[in-house]
Amino acid sequence: MAASPARTILELRNLTKRYAGKKSAVEDISLTFGEGEFVVLLGPSGVGKSTLLRSMNLLVRPTFGQVLFNGIDLTALRHGELLRQRRRIGMIFQEFNLVGRMSVVTNVLSGGLASLPIWRALTYSFPREDYERAVVALERAGLTDPELYLRRADTLSGGQKQRVAVARALVQEPRIILADEPIASLDVLMQAQIMNLIAEIARRDGITVVMSLHQIEVARRYASRIIALSDGRVVFDGLPAELDDRVVESVYRSVPLNVVSA
Repeated sequence: MAASPARTILELRNLTKRYAGKKSAVEDISLTFGEGEFVVLLGPSGVGKSTLLRSMNLLVRPTFGQVLFNGIDLTALRHGELLRQRRRIGMIFQEFNLVGRMSVVTNVLSGGLASLPIWRALTYSFPREDYERAVVALERAGLTDPELYLRRADTLSGGQKQRVAVARALVQEPRIILADEPIASLDVLMQAQIMNLIAEIARRDGITVVMSLHQIEVARRYASRIIALSDGRVVFDGLPAELDDRVVESVYRSVPLNVVSA
Protein backbone atom coordinates (compact mmCIF):
# COMPACT_ATOMS: atom_id res chain seq x y z
CA MET A 1 0.00 0.00 0.00
CA ALA A 2 1.37 3.45 -0.94
CA ALA A 3 2.18 5.83 1.88
CA SER A 4 -0.37 8.57 2.51
CA PRO A 5 0.76 11.99 1.26
CA ALA A 6 1.93 14.40 3.95
CA ARG A 7 -0.55 16.99 5.11
CA THR A 8 0.07 20.34 3.39
CA ILE A 9 1.47 22.93 5.79
CA LEU A 10 2.38 25.65 3.26
CA GLU A 11 1.01 26.43 -0.18
CA LEU A 12 2.08 29.02 -2.73
CA ARG A 13 -0.38 30.00 -5.43
CA ASN A 14 0.89 31.83 -8.54
CA LEU A 15 3.46 33.70 -6.49
CA THR A 16 5.13 36.58 -8.31
CA LYS A 17 7.47 39.31 -7.06
CA ARG A 18 8.38 42.19 -9.36
CA TYR A 19 10.59 45.14 -8.45
CA ALA A 20 10.18 48.50 -10.17
CA GLY A 21 12.28 48.74 -13.31
CA LYS A 22 13.51 45.16 -13.04
CA LYS A 23 12.44 41.77 -14.30
CA SER A 24 10.54 39.51 -11.92
CA ALA A 25 12.61 38.03 -9.11
CA VAL A 26 9.97 35.29 -8.80
CA GLU A 27 7.49 34.53 -11.56
CA ASP A 28 4.20 32.62 -11.21
CA ILE A 29 5.35 29.90 -8.78
CA SER A 30 2.82 27.43 -7.34
CA LEU A 31 4.09 24.87 -4.82
CA THR A 32 2.92 22.87 -1.81
CA PHE A 33 5.02 21.76 1.15
CA GLY A 34 4.01 18.83 3.35
CA GLU A 35 4.51 18.26 7.05
CA GLY A 36 7.96 16.89 7.84
CA GLU A 37 9.50 17.56 4.42
CA PHE A 38 13.08 18.81 4.16
CA VAL A 39 13.01 20.89 1.00
CA VAL A 40 16.02 22.63 -0.53
CA LEU A 41 15.62 25.55 -2.93
CA LEU A 42 18.69 25.10 -5.09
CA GLY A 43 20.51 27.44 -7.43
CA PRO A 44 23.26 30.06 -7.68
CA SER A 45 22.90 33.61 -6.39
CA GLY A 46 20.42 35.80 -8.22
CA VAL A 47 17.90 33.17 -9.35
CA GLY A 48 15.20 34.11 -6.82
CA LYS A 49 15.82 31.68 -3.93
CA SER A 50 15.93 34.27 -1.15
CA THR A 51 13.03 36.25 -2.56
CA LEU A 52 10.91 33.13 -2.79
CA LEU A 53 11.86 31.98 0.70
CA ARG A 54 11.20 35.38 2.29
CA SER A 55 7.87 35.61 0.49
CA MET A 56 6.75 32.50 2.36
CA ASN A 57 6.42 34.47 5.62
CA LEU A 58 5.88 37.84 3.90
CA LEU A 59 9.21 39.35 4.91
CA VAL A 60 9.02 40.11 1.19
CA ARG A 61 5.46 40.88 0.15
CA PRO A 62 4.61 39.33 -3.22
CA THR A 63 3.32 41.47 -6.07
CA PHE A 64 0.76 38.83 -6.98
CA GLY A 65 -0.33 35.47 -5.63
CA GLN A 66 -1.17 33.90 -2.29
CA VAL A 67 0.73 32.27 0.57
CA LEU A 68 -1.35 29.83 2.63
CA PHE A 69 0.08 28.67 5.95
CA ASN A 70 -1.92 25.92 7.60
CA GLY A 71 -4.83 26.88 5.32
CA ILE A 72 -4.74 30.61 6.21
CA ASP A 73 -3.97 33.14 3.47
CA LEU A 74 -1.15 35.25 4.95
CA THR A 75 -1.37 37.79 2.13
CA ALA A 76 -4.90 38.75 3.23
CA LEU A 77 -4.06 39.36 6.91
CA ARG A 78 -3.67 42.66 8.74
CA HIS A 79 -0.35 43.30 10.43
CA GLY A 80 -1.29 42.09 13.92
CA GLU A 81 -2.83 38.85 12.71
CA LEU A 82 0.13 38.24 10.39
CA LEU A 83 2.48 38.53 13.37
CA ARG A 84 0.41 35.98 15.27
CA GLN A 85 0.58 33.51 12.38
CA ARG A 86 4.34 34.04 12.07
CA ARG A 87 4.81 32.71 15.62
CA ARG A 88 4.83 29.20 14.19
CA ILE A 89 7.18 30.03 11.28
CA GLY A 90 10.83 30.01 12.37
CA MET A 91 13.46 31.83 10.31
CA ILE A 92 17.22 31.26 10.14
CA PHE A 93 19.37 33.74 8.20
CA GLN A 94 22.76 33.55 6.49
CA GLU A 95 24.11 36.46 8.54
CA PHE A 96 22.48 35.23 11.78
CA ASN A 97 20.43 38.45 12.40
CA LEU A 98 21.35 38.60 16.07
CA VAL A 99 21.46 41.82 18.08
CA GLY A 100 25.15 42.01 18.91
CA ARG A 101 24.88 44.14 22.05
CA MET A 102 22.28 41.80 23.59
CA SER A 103 23.04 38.64 25.49
CA VAL A 104 22.75 35.22 23.92
CA VAL A 105 19.68 34.31 25.98
CA THR A 106 17.93 37.60 25.17
CA ASN A 107 18.48 36.99 21.46
CA VAL A 108 16.88 33.57 21.84
CA LEU A 109 13.98 34.99 23.86
CA SER A 110 13.30 37.52 21.10
CA GLY A 111 11.96 34.66 19.00
CA GLY A 112 8.90 34.67 21.27
CA LEU A 113 8.25 38.43 21.35
CA ALA A 114 5.15 38.17 19.15
CA SER A 115 3.41 36.01 21.74
CA LEU A 116 3.93 38.47 24.63
CA PRO A 117 1.66 41.28 25.81
CA ILE A 118 2.74 44.57 24.27
CA TRP A 119 4.17 45.93 27.56
CA ARG A 120 6.42 42.90 27.96
CA ALA A 121 7.54 42.99 24.32
CA LEU A 122 8.46 46.69 24.48
CA THR A 123 10.47 46.27 27.69
CA TYR A 124 11.92 42.81 26.95
CA SER A 125 10.35 41.61 30.20
CA PHE A 126 10.11 37.85 29.84
CA PRO A 127 8.35 35.44 32.24
CA ARG A 128 10.53 32.88 34.04
CA GLU A 129 9.05 30.02 32.01
CA ASP A 130 10.24 31.74 28.82
CA TYR A 131 13.80 31.77 30.16
CA GLU A 132 13.50 28.07 30.92
CA ARG A 133 12.30 27.39 27.37
CA ALA A 134 15.21 29.45 26.00
CA VAL A 135 17.73 27.40 27.95
CA VAL A 136 16.20 24.16 26.67
CA ALA A 137 16.39 25.52 23.11
CA LEU A 138 20.04 26.52 23.55
CA GLU A 139 20.89 23.08 24.89
CA ARG A 140 19.14 21.44 21.94
CA ALA A 141 21.17 23.69 19.63
CA GLY A 142 24.38 22.37 21.21
CA LEU A 143 25.18 25.31 23.50
CA THR A 144 25.30 23.79 26.97
CA ASP A 145 27.62 26.15 28.85
CA PRO A 146 25.46 28.46 31.06
CA GLU A 147 28.26 31.03 31.20
CA LEU A 148 27.85 31.59 27.48
CA TYR A 149 24.16 32.55 27.81
CA LEU A 150 24.95 35.96 29.34
CA ARG A 151 27.67 36.86 26.86
CA ARG A 152 27.04 39.48 24.19
CA ALA A 153 26.12 37.87 20.90
CA ASP A 154 28.82 39.79 19.05
CA THR A 155 31.53 37.95 21.01
CA LEU A 156 30.58 34.55 19.57
CA SER A 157 32.09 32.62 16.68
CA GLY A 158 30.11 32.19 13.46
CA GLY A 159 29.11 28.65 14.35
CA GLN A 160 27.96 29.69 17.83
CA LYS A 161 25.94 32.54 16.36
CA GLN A 162 24.13 30.20 14.00
CA ARG A 163 23.37 27.82 16.86
CA VAL A 164 21.84 30.76 18.76
CA ALA A 165 19.78 31.52 15.66
CA VAL A 166 18.56 27.92 15.58
CA ALA A 167 17.62 28.16 19.27
CA ARG A 168 15.75 31.41 18.59
CA ALA A 169 13.67 29.62 15.96
CA LEU A 170 13.03 26.69 18.31
CA VAL A 171 11.47 28.80 21.08
CA GLN A 172 8.69 29.65 18.65
CA GLU A 173 7.72 25.96 18.59
CA PRO A 174 7.56 26.25 14.81
CA ARG A 175 5.57 24.14 12.41
CA ILE A 176 7.96 25.16 9.65
CA ILE A 177 11.50 26.57 9.55
CA LEU A 178 12.65 28.75 6.66
CA ALA A 179 16.44 28.86 6.37
CA ASP A 180 18.09 31.30 3.97
CA GLU A 181 21.59 30.03 3.06
CA PRO A 182 22.25 29.18 6.75
CA ILE A 183 25.72 27.71 6.14
CA ALA A 184 27.12 30.16 3.59
CA SER A 185 29.09 32.14 6.19
CA LEU A 186 30.60 29.07 7.90
CA ASP A 187 33.66 26.91 7.33
CA VAL A 188 33.22 23.39 5.94
CA LEU A 189 33.31 21.61 9.32
CA MET A 190 30.76 23.96 10.86
CA GLN A 191 28.57 23.69 7.76
CA ALA A 192 28.20 19.96 8.38
CA GLN A 193 27.49 20.48 12.10
CA ILE A 194 24.76 23.04 11.46
CA MET A 195 23.16 20.95 8.71
CA ASN A 196 23.17 17.88 10.97
CA LEU A 197 21.67 19.94 13.79
CA ILE A 198 18.80 21.34 11.70
CA ALA A 199 18.09 17.96 10.10
CA GLU A 200 17.99 16.16 13.47
CA ILE A 201 15.73 18.76 15.09
CA ALA A 202 13.38 18.67 12.10
CA ARG A 203 13.25 14.87 12.15
CA ARG A 204 12.59 14.60 15.90
CA ASP A 205 9.99 17.37 16.02
CA GLY A 206 8.31 16.69 12.67
CA ILE A 207 9.10 20.22 11.49
CA THR A 208 8.95 21.12 7.81
CA VAL A 209 12.17 22.77 6.59
CA VAL A 210 12.47 24.91 3.47
CA MET A 211 16.10 25.93 2.97
CA SER A 212 17.87 27.84 0.22
CA LEU A 213 21.31 26.50 -0.76
CA HIS A 214 23.73 26.74 -3.66
CA GLN A 215 25.80 23.62 -2.84
CA ILE A 216 24.57 20.69 -4.93
CA GLU A 217 26.06 17.87 -2.86
CA VAL A 218 24.83 19.33 0.44
CA ALA A 219 21.34 19.51 -1.03
CA ARG A 220 21.51 15.93 -2.21
CA ARG A 221 22.76 14.74 1.19
CA TYR A 222 20.09 16.33 3.37
CA ALA A 223 17.00 17.10 1.31
CA SER A 224 14.00 14.84 0.91
CA ARG A 225 13.01 17.05 -2.04
CA ILE A 226 14.88 19.54 -4.20
CA ILE A 227 13.36 22.50 -6.04
CA ALA A 228 15.80 24.11 -8.49
CA LEU A 229 15.27 27.68 -9.69
CA SER A 230 16.46 29.55 -12.74
CA ASP A 231 15.54 33.16 -13.55
CA GLY A 232 12.80 33.18 -10.92
CA ARG A 233 11.06 30.04 -12.15
CA VAL A 234 10.99 26.42 -11.02
CA VAL A 235 12.94 24.23 -13.45
CA PHE A 236 13.05 21.07 -11.31
CA ASP A 237 10.97 19.69 -8.45
CA GLY A 238 11.73 16.15 -7.37
CA LEU A 239 13.78 13.70 -5.36
CA PRO A 240 17.52 14.27 -4.94
CA ALA A 241 18.27 11.11 -6.94
CA GLU A 242 16.32 12.60 -9.87
CA LEU A 243 18.50 15.72 -10.07
CA ASP A 244 20.48 14.72 -13.14
CA ASP A 245 23.41 16.38 -14.89
CA ARG A 246 21.14 17.99 -17.49
CA VAL A 247 19.18 19.88 -14.83
CA VAL A 248 22.34 20.82 -12.92
CA GLU A 249 23.93 22.18 -16.09
CA SER A 250 20.87 24.25 -16.94
CA VAL A 251 20.68 25.73 -13.44
CA TYR A 252 24.42 26.41 -13.05
CA ARG A 253 25.25 27.13 -16.68
CA SER A 254 27.21 30.31 -15.82
CA VAL A 255 28.77 29.10 -12.55
CA PRO A 256 31.89 26.87 -12.20
CA LEU A 257 30.64 23.60 -10.70
CA ASN A 258 33.55 23.37 -8.25
CA VAL A 259 32.08 26.46 -6.54
CA VAL A 260 28.76 24.79 -5.83
CA SER A 261 29.59 21.12 -5.27
CA ALA A 262 31.21 21.30 -1.82
